[in-house]
Amino acid sequence: MIGAKTAFFATLLAVAYGAGAVLEYTDGNFDDLIKTHELALVKFYAPWCGHCKRMAPEFEKAAPKLLANDPPVALIKVDCTVEKTVCETHGVKGYPTLKIFRNGVVAQDYDGPREADGIIKFMRGQSGPSSKELNSVADFDKIIAGDENVVIGFFESESKLKDSFLKVADTERDRFSFAHTSNKDVLKKAGYTDDIVVYVPKKLHNKFDSNEFKYDGNYDTDKIKNFLVQETVGLAGIRTQGNLYQFESKPIVIVYYNVDYVKDPKGSNYWRNRVLKVAQNYKRKVQFAVSNKEEFSQEIETNGLGERKDSDKPIVVVLTNEGKFPMDQEFSIDNLQQFVDEVLSGNAEPYMKSEAVPEEQGDLKVAVGKNFKELILDSDKDVLIEFYAPWCGHCKSLAPKYEELATKLKDEDVIIAKMDATANDVPPLFEVRGFPTLFWLPKNSKSSPVPYNGGREVKDFVSFISRHSTDGLRGYARDGKKKKKTEL
Repeated sequence: MIGAKTAFFATLLAVAYGAGAVLEYTDGNFDDLIKTHELALVKFYAPWCGHCKRMAPEFEKAAPKLLANDPPVALIKVDCTVEKTVCETHGVKGYPTLKIFRNGVVAQDYDGPREADGIIKFMRGQSGPSSKELNSVADFDKIIAGDENVVIGFFESESKLKDSFLKVADTERDRFSFAHTSNKDVLKKAGYTDDIVVYVPKKLHNKFDSNEFKYDGNYDTDKIKNFLVQETVGLAGIRTQGNLYQFESKPIVIVYYNVDYVKDPKGSNYWRNRVLKVAQNYKRKVQFAVSNKEEFSQEIETNGLGERKDSDKPIVVVLTNEGKFPMDQEFSIDNLQQFVDEVLSGNAEPYMKSEAVPEEQGDLKVAVGKNFKELILDSDKDVLIEFYAPWCGHCKSLAPKYEELATKLKDEDVIIAKMDATANDVPPLFEVRGFPTLFWLPKNSKSSPVPYNGGREVKDFVSFISRHSTDGLRGYARDGKKKKKTEL
């Protein structure tokens, strides 16, 4: 009853404040109203904040679904440029700051996704027990009639599988919805007794996939987790920003179009069925997925499909360990089949974002997408490579020192190089999450780059390179000190 009253009260408030399903609280009412919610996610924001503006529509999309959750989850926003007291009370120092409240008390900082689907999954995972117990056929029918996959454990009696299922539910509640039952009527209707089954929502049913995915392993929790992540999305899963962890294997074929099972389920299924028809020919060899164009607009650009993103038909990229392969042909079943075959057979050229190859190189070598393999990976020298961004302040501070280092070591058996990571594709071998990022590549093991985390003065670089150079430096000892002329 508490959940129903809270949901009703939250809905009335939403209408009263004219802000859709996202509630807006103030200094005057925050302390009183936050107590009325069993679970709430509060966004402390500033109207001028760019990150806040990007998150706002995602918050609005997630709010009505979370209000309809059982128990309901309230999404609340507080404008810290106006409501300064409550923001100071909760230690808000940056925007947006997100906090999870339980019955009016801060439970934890929110560190989950910031797009609608991810927010919904994360917050549903925070509400109620990690696995909901189904005590009747009505409970079972209601939960499988939802709009998301649900993982249900069927247990006739106590078992090791049940124990493992509940442990997995505790650790994976942010990713999946769990339920379990020992009710005889439910077991009879479902036809399972000591099993774990993932039910696919009706809107995603198709003639190519099963509507249920049954776990066939033992009670090993890691195997259960692997099953949930790897084997429950079907032949062409709906890939969103919130479930990317289920689409990490390669090769993978990603088909982008206006996927929207709320506003246009018929159109969404029309194109997905055509992808499924091709995907069935590559079971366990290639993963297929469909993604919303708007949600992945930046990825579309990165994958070389920017010029085709306004196409009325789906656009396609195949990602392999060798690179990314955007499909130039207009989408059709035959063209998709042919293109995937071309990529798998090695007859397609990978796309590479690249600046023009420099006509001349100085002491500091400039790597771009098109010359990276030749200049860096295929060279017979050790390499220190910097990945930078032109707008990065730390990169600008490093630039003159890095130039000096390159000049100082120009006659040594080492390449000092840099690459603009915003204008060129960074090879998959390197994990670049911030700028500048530097790697050391010994000439005999270029496939195992070593992150450079040392000092950023010239003497620090020289000291590091002296110690780690494969054959030693002619002008410097292993301790980084310059050799005397008699030693040269």
